[in-house]
Amino acid sequence: METSVDIEALNQQIFLDSAFVDDIKSATSKVIVGQGYMIERLLLGLLAKGHILLEGLPGLAKTLSIKTLSSAIDAKFSRIQFTPDLLPADIIGTMIYNPSKNEFTVRKGPIFANFILADEINRAPAKVQSALLEAMQERQVTIGKESFKLAEPFLVLATQNPIEQEGTYPLPEAQMDRFMLKVNITYPSLEEERGIIRKTLLGETLQKIDAVVKPDQILKARESVDKIYMDEKIESYILNIVFATRNPQDYGLGDLAPLISYGGSPRASINLAKAAKAYAFLNRRGYVIPEDVRSVCKDVMRHRIGITYEAEAENITQEDIVTKVLNTVEVP
Repeated sequence: METSVDIEALNQQIFLDSAFVDDIKSATSKVIVGQGYMIERLLLGLLAKGHILLEGLPGLAKTLSIKTLSSAIDAKFSRIQFTPDLLPADIIGTMIYNPSKNEFTVRKGPIFANFILADEINRAPAKVQSALLEAMQERQVTIGKESFKLAEPFLVLATQNPIEQEGTYPLPEAQMDRFMLKVNITYPSLEEERGIIRKTLLGETLQKIDAVVKPDQILKARESVDKIYMDEKIESYILNIVFATRNPQDYGLGDLAPLISYGGSPRASINLAKAAKAYAFLNRRGYVIPEDVRSVCKDVMRHRIGITYEAEAENITQEDIVTKVLNTVEVP
């Protein structure tokens, strides 16, 4: 009985703490037509302290979305265009010699912002990718002998073009694993695209929106997300989903065994739990339900499962595997 009272109180608290979510969605919709799914995923990453890998064709408002979101949160935005000649110093900064003072001073790079758009991350060589990924993981940067903490909230949105693969440096599996979510963006619907044309012709996509939230509110909201209640049955459900990708035969999915070269890592379980809590927060609820886990599962898992040549030959994707796992693993 005591637990239910606690959950009720927690539910009311989360309902109050998450009021700003509607303000952000309303502010971003003034500039962006459709793409509500992408905005929601950006908020998920922001609240769960994760980073996002976005895969989609050019022209689908990836830059505009993160720029608009940073304006709504009154945060600093930085865009880095990844190219083959980029150096780590171009991202994190470097030491510059000052002849008048006869000393080296630190010049900070574009990584020192709240929202980083790493455009076409697979266009830059491994050295540059690892410089960004280290900053994402450690949330600090070392220039010369000094270490600098990065601002909070800190969100990296890295993009990849799924079609052009010539002259690219694909992210290794271990580095892909560091992204909490991999989100696939598709074309807008016909009516949404009609709205996009109208807004663009009226110049509304260029308008600057007013901040509706302060960065401090986001940090406070993260604390609320941590408090969201997750039942042991939900924890078991998350573990069963991840373990089914490692040992499919134990879950009556023996036909998947020849298609999977490796399953989700412990990071998959951690991020699935974090993302489910953040999803519950976005839905203004103080506890996690199985539907929260299912809603975020594909975005959390699709880049953490390796598929074999056999799966590729049969045109079976990671998404197909996750769908089959979700349809088979028992829901609490």
